[in-house]
Amino acid sequence: MEMTLRWYGTGFDTVSLKQIRQIPGVTGVITTLYDVPAGELWPAERIRAIKKEVEDAGLHVSGIESVNVHEAIKVGTPDRDQYIDNYVETLRRLGEEDIHLVCYNFMPVFDWTRTELARLRPDGSTVLAYTQEAVDALDPDKMFESIAGDTNGTVMPGWEPERMARVRELFEMYEDVDDEKLFANLKYFLERIMPVCNEYDIRMAIHPDDPAWSVFELPRIIINQRNIDRMMKMVDDPHNGVTFCSGSYGTNLENDLPAMIRSLKGRLHFAHVRNLKFNSPTDFEEAAHLSSDGSFDMYEIVKALYDIGFDGPIRPDHGRMIWDEVAMPGYGLYDRALGAAYVNGLWEAIEKSHERGV
Repeated sequence: MEMTLRWYGTGFDTVSLKQIRQIPGVTGVITTLYDVPAGELWPAERIRAIKKEVEDAGLHVSGIESVNVHEAIKVGTPDRDQYIDNYVETLRRLGEEDIHLVCYNFMPVFDWTRTELARLRPDGSTVLAYTQEAVDALDPDKMFESIAGDTNGTVMPGWEPERMARVRELFEMYEDVDDEKLFANLKYFLERIMPVCNEYDIRMAIHPDDPAWSVFELPRIIINQRNIDRMMKMVDDPHNGVTFCSGSYGTNLENDLPAMIRSLKGRLHFAHVRNLKFNSPTDFEEAAHLSSDGSFDMYEIVKALYDIGFDGPIRPDHGRMIWDEVAMPGYGLYDRALGAAYVNGLWEAIEKSHERGV
């Protein structure tokens, strides 16, 4: 595996490439052109520029998260082909720059949902958190307003102000879209992009819905083992694969995370490794990566990745805000650096135990 960190780019991220380079064991970044709206073509010169910036810092671009999918593609509106054409050309340009991994999602309206961005934990840290009770009491139009005061002046991915200004319009687009139609639109999209993925060896790694159930009655399909299997079988190509996010799949306590990983050998292209602490099945908060701080057995998750021979990028995810850091919630430097070191330590211990037959 390769240890990486997500980086939003100069001018958007509170963490610098210089700081990332100093985290032991981190050799790559997962990045994006953060200011290019979904559906627009990525300029080739900007792809080259961000790649050079990363390489000049002593790192490399391990993958892209995300090339966002336009809502017209997810809904299946008559103009979706023009957005898919742009997506295909963007993938071609990434491939020409020797970038071969793209994480994306197919979540309607909200890329992820949290009801708190700064829940105070007993140790004094603050974390992202979710309660179904809070969601049930919210008007979707007011969702962004409920968390806007805790963004620390940053623009949260999937919660861009211009996008949130269109929430009602976006909800109306999905009035006739159920799980079956969303699956059909995903299949159409994947069939259109697989030729360029095969030409340039680009591994498409779909990110799970977060949380892994319907929110505001919107359809959600990348939520469990059955649906992942369906997604891979309906477009049975090795480049059609998965981002395994332990935190997102783990929101549903019925998901057996190590077993899911083991079922995805050869189709698991990217891993987000993080921990959650559950106060009830529908009330959870982000935790430190350490197993004992949350509800997941992180050793078993990392061991499952090792056991299937996973050799792609891993990144720690959704760190706590600690040591008085002011940063994009979930994406500060300190706790993610601790997470990277912890996961690297688990991997080393598992690898050496295997080599020594312990």
